[in-house]
Parts: sequence; C-alpha cells; structure tokens
Amino acid sequence: MNIPTPTLMEATGAILFALAVLHTFFVGKFHDWAHNFPHGSLRQNLIEFLAETEIVFGMWAALLFLIIIGQNQSVTPASKYIDSLNFTEAKFVLAIMVMAASKPVLRAAEQLINGLARLLPLPSGAAFYFVALGIGPVLGSFITEPAAMTLIALILRQRLYSRDVSKTFAYATLGLLLVNVSVGGVLTHFAAPPVLMVAGKWNWGLSYMFMHFGWRGLLTTITGTIIVMALFTRELKKIAPAEERKGTIPVWLTLMHLALIGLTVVFAHHENIFFGIFMIFLGLTVATKEYQEPLKLREGLLVGFFLAGLVTLGSLQAFWLKPLLESLDVNQLYFGATGLTAITDNAALTYLGSLSPGLSEQMKIALVAGAVTGGGLTVIANAPNPAGVGILRHSKFFQENGLSPLFLLLGATGPTLVAILFFWVL
Repeated sequence: MNIPTPTLMEATGAILFALAVLHTFFVGKFHDWAHNFPHGSLRQNLIEFLAETEIVFGMWAALLFLIIIGQNQSVTPASKYIDSLNFTEAKFVLAIMVMAASKPVLRAAEQLINGLARLLPLPSGAAFYFVALGIGPVLGSFITEPAAMTLIALILRQRLYSRDVSKTFAYATLGLLLVNVSVGGVLTHFAAPPVLMVAGKWNWGLSYMFMHFGWRGLLTTITGTIIVMALFTRELKKIAPAEERKGTIPVWLTLMHLALIGLTVVFAHHENIFFGIFMIFLGLTVATKEYQEPLKLREGLLVGFFLAGLVTLGSLQAFWLKPLLESLDVNQLYFGATGLTAITDNAALTYLGSLSPGLSEQMKIALVAGAVTGGGLTVIANAPNPAGVGILRHSKFFQENGLSPLFLLLGATGPTLVAILFFWVL
C-alpha cells in the first residue's frame, strides 16, 4: 500500500480527526469530571459542553477552520474548503429528525408498534421489544434510517430507559438498536446513507438491493433481537406498559405530517426543496399547536452539527483511506470496511470506495456490506447513530450513568457478529 504524502491541510485534518475520535471515547469521563465542580459554575458548564457527544466533531472541525486561516493568514482558503463540501445529509437528518419526532408521527408509530405487539403470543414487554427492535428498524428502508432511529429511540426512552434497567441490558439494547438500524435500511436503495452514496453511480435498484442485501438485513434484525431477548428474559419484564394517551389527534393532521415526511424523503438530495418543506412543517405545527408538543429542535440541531463536523473532517481522510481500500482483497475489504466504519462514517467510507474505478462487483458488495455491518459499533459509524444516542442520552439511565463508547462497542459486538453471519458467511 502506497500512501501519498499528505498536504499540510490533509495532515492537519488527519490529526484533528484522530483527536476527535479519541474525544468520543472520553465523553463519559468529562461527564463524571463535571460533577467535581459547583453546579452551574463556568468550569462545570465548559466540561459538560465537552461531554456532549454531538458537539465533538463540530468543535474539532471549527478548530480546523481556524487553523487553516492561521496557516494561510487569510480566511479565503478556509471559506473555499467549507464551500466545497456537501452538507445536504446533515441538513436532511436535522429536518427528518425534527419531523419524525413530532407528536402526531410519534403517536402513529406507537400505535403501530403496540398493535403489532398485541398480535404476538408473548408477554407485553417481550412483544414490544421484538417489534420495536426486530421489525422497527426495517421501517428505515422506507422512511429513511434517521427517521426510524428517531422514532424507535424516543419510544425506548419512554418505555425502557426510564426504568431501573441493568447496565448490561441497557448497552445490549443500545448496541442492538444501532446495528439493526444500520442493516435494516438496506431493503431499498434510498434510505441507508452508505447505500445512497453509491446506488446511483453503480446502478443499484430495488430488486438488486433486496437480492444482495435486503433479506440479509431482515434476518439480522430479527435474529439479533431474539438472541438479546433470550439473554435478558427477566429484564424484559421491567419494560413499562404502553401508556393510555389522553386526547386524540385528528387523522388528517397525522396524514399531513406523514405526507410532509414522505416529500422530504423524496427530495432528500435537494436541500433547498426539502428545507422549504421543513418550513411548511414548522408552520403547520404552529397552526395546530393544541395537538403538538415542543419540537425536538435542539436535538436535531446538535445532531446536524455533529454530522457537519464529521463531513468537514472526514473529507480530508481520502489520502490514506482510498489507497488502503484499494490494497485489500474481497475478504479483507469486507472485514476492513467493518472495522474502519467504527472510526469513519460508513457513508464517507463507501463514497471514497466509489472513487476507485477498478472495483469489481464482488468488491462493491463487500464494501457496502462491511460498511452496514459495522454501522453500530460506535456513535460515528452511521449517520443516524448520533440522533438515537442524542435522544437516549436524556433518559433516566444515561443521565445518571453517562454514556460510555467502550460499553457501546461491547454491546454492539454481539449483533455485529450476527450481521457478519448473514452478510458474509451465509
């Protein structure tokens, strides 16, 4: 493997990217450290800021911007670099996350999950868990992964993470959620970020996706969920029962919300259009505020900031990542992509792979399969992960214990092995 000598900006970007990845593994430590200072003090607030997972890449990306200005003694090169990047995905995740977390949509998702759970011959907690984590992530193939992640995370926060669950079960569920959402979006060619990056260029359509990826993703989500359920039978009894919701939401309003989400998905690659749709959605929520709850704007903005930072730093990693991918055989590429996804967003990984003209069809499949297989190992591995983690961080469990990237990695290892079984071994 011959890695070219990086430019000064590439070298700076690689160093800051490594520091940002390292930072994600210490957010729990920062959270604990903050408690050593007086509540509300400047030092506590600054350290709590460093403990926010969603600000990590944005903060280091801002530092990159300042360093480029310093290196060139001019703001022009830094501005040109930012202008050359594509932040459409970050903006899309912001919009879809806020829309999917609205009260009418969330209520409809709850009713769907509870209705399906009642059809299963299982105790209520186990039935809910199976539907939410075994079937729910597959919705991501149709409403996009960020929307599915948002809905499932909000429901889990209310019914599971608000209870006194064990740390083992909490992280096993979190790991299962991230892995299942990553592989659950591959039934179609427009929902999973790593597939979106290459589907058009490689002419992958619906039938191709289902034949090569879709059935594997479906079996992975169901099998992984059943295994976790078998290991934590007692914990499933702690899941809160479905709440009786007061007041009804007009059907027409729910349908309008779903229609706006659908239009946002259709125009996912046209930011000016879907942001206009988002503005219409915001106006609708103001006009129908008696049927609404406060929108998750803060959470959406934080996740968008995270992804924008990831794009800013990740775009400078091509000098070492592209030759690394080209030096691997099919098996090495699959397992290499699975591992690299943990430290580089899987959409960025497949995008860089698509720049290599010599990839065979088998190599292309290996790259995408590895990217989605490893999509649950870390917060940065898959674009929807920050959305789910950002929501769950405000649950009772994670507010009391913080969020450990190491425990997340351990929790996701089992479901990832299941994904390897279906995506590569079989």
